[in-house]
Amino acid sequence: MARFDRYLLSQLLALFGFFSLVLVAIYWVNRAVGLFDELIGDGQTALVFLEFSLLTLPNVIRLVLPISAFAATVYAVNRLMGDSELVVMQATGFSGFRLARPVLYFGLCVALMMAILMHVLVPASRAMLAARSAEISENVTSRYLSDGEFMHPTEGVTLYISRITDRGELQDVFLADDRKPEARRIYTASRALLVRGETGPKLIMFDGMVQDLGQSRRLSVTRFEDFTYDLALLVDKGNLPGRTIDELSTRALLAADPAMLTETGKSRAAFLAEAHLRFAMPFLATAAALVGFSALLLGGFSRFGLWRQIGLAVLLLIVMQTVHTWASGAALRDDRAWPLVYLAPLSGFGIAGFMLWLSQRPRRLRRRAEAAA
Repeated sequence: MARFDRYLLSQLLALFGFFSLVLVAIYWVNRAVGLFDELIGDGQTALVFLEFSLLTLPNVIRLVLPISAFAATVYAVNRLMGDSELVVMQATGFSGFRLARPVLYFGLCVALMMAILMHVLVPASRAMLAARSAEISENVTSRYLSDGEFMHPTEGVTLYISRITDRGELQDVFLADDRKPEARRIYTASRALLVRGETGPKLIMFDGMVQDLGQSRRLSVTRFEDFTYDLALLVDKGNLPGRTIDELSTRALLAADPAMLTETGKSRAAFLAEAHLRFAMPFLATAAALVGFSALLLGGFSRFGLWRQIGLAVLLLIVMQTVHTWASGAALRDDRAWPLVYLAPLSGFGIAGFMLWLSQRPRRLRRRAEAAA
């Protein structure tokens, strides 16, 4: 690699690391605030909060990397233009395409990071996050069980626990089940244990009784030594996170097995669109870096900076994102439209190539005028 390529690449990577760190921190803190309220308010520990926060990082990084690549390129090129370094390189005979070579290397490095995230880390973290969310949602101990107060885990059910020992034993339990007006029951027990069963959590009560008020409005009392109450009915399973296509591997998405379609509730078009998006998104980051570089290369040295060119680069980035959104929506509607997801990166490469070619035209026109004179 030429010395200039190494120099510009090192500048881009350093700024890319800085912008990525700042943007990831902003996104992560914003997400962590919501997680903190949700988990800590739900009775979870700080370790659970930290675990969930770490599992959300791969997806946050995936969202940030293309923006960081674009910002790093624009910032680096604007500074090099201000210091006349790129102007000197152009005066020595470097064409726009030659100057763009280290930016292309940089974009491919970002694309490699994005590919690892899209195909490996993000699906794995999403699957782990869904599994842990389901596990915590079923853990009624942290959500519903606190001693000394009346709790209402679901409509029509009232639960009271006098005391919870250090060993997890529940003492003096009161449970009123009024979900069926024609069959109201009140369970009382001197002690109880919460255990996990195959179908969900269960409450095993000892030395208690059941008071049943039926349709005849007559009260019947049954005493027991031990009784098992299924708490799985109290867990709102509709709120449990189901398996989504984000958790599936790229191979599974490309196969689009009918059983998997039924499990996720998604169409074959959604599977193919998600699979090919994982291939297209890394190159969209590369295209964003090249568009930022080529737009700034249209301007020359200026002490006031290249604000018009920077505005043009931002506008073109918005256009690329608009194309990406439209193409993704079209691919979701038709399973034959998946090639459209590659339209945004291809259009970015085309725009960058055109602007690099356009950046050479002023010099060519001056050379022709000088030759004619």
